[in-house]
Amino acid sequence: MDEAYPYCWQSNPNISEFMEKEGIDDYGKLQEYYTTRVLAIMKKLNSKYIIWQDPIDDGVEASPDTVVEVWRNFTDVPAVAARGYEMILSSCWYLNYISYGQDWKTYYECDPHSWNGTEEQLELMIGGEACMWHEYVDGTNLLPRLWPRASAVAERLWSAKEVNNTDDAMYRLDEHRCRMLRRGIPAEPILNGFCGDYEEVLHNRRRQR
Repeated sequence: MDEAYPYCWQSNPNISEFMEKEGIDDYGKLQEYYTTRVLAIMKKLNSKYIIWQDPIDDGVEASPDTVVEVWRNFTDVPAVAARGYEMILSSCWYLNYISYGQDWKTYYECDPHSWNGTEEQLELMIGGEACMWHEYVDGTNLLPRLWPRASAVAERLWSAKEVNNTDDAMYRLDEHRCRMLRRGIPAEPILNGFCGDYEEVLHNRRRQR
């Protein structure tokens, strides 16, 4: 549950009746009631689960094995880590936000471990997720908005911390973008939009080995 809207709950007489019956006197406790019940169901199913950071921000005590997705701000990471939860990060990688030029570089430069924490806390960051909300996205622009910007996020997440040079990554991503075009995926340009002879260059390199 994220971005809960208590005023909507307040306007529903069924919810008001339920709260009175259960002795729940504020909407934060109502959210906690809902969240803990859902997580209990997941545990009975022996399922791993991820929750948005919102219940944690609101003081909900989730199970210690809960994975929390930090989507609001990168600066929220230390507070979640201080409570001992494993985390995945998405706040850096909302691909529905569009900027002029090579905005993929911003995604590439976001290191999910670049915050002050103990070694034990840093190990709580177990991954990340690129997100695409669809308020202004449909089948006409989904793929070009997604690719190859999501490829920049992918390389950031699977690469060592030291692999962080956007000038080097630019050519790898441009090559991959051209590969996607040849496969029928309408990926947007990284450089000038011209696909060179990457395949021929790679073929010649392999022959020289």
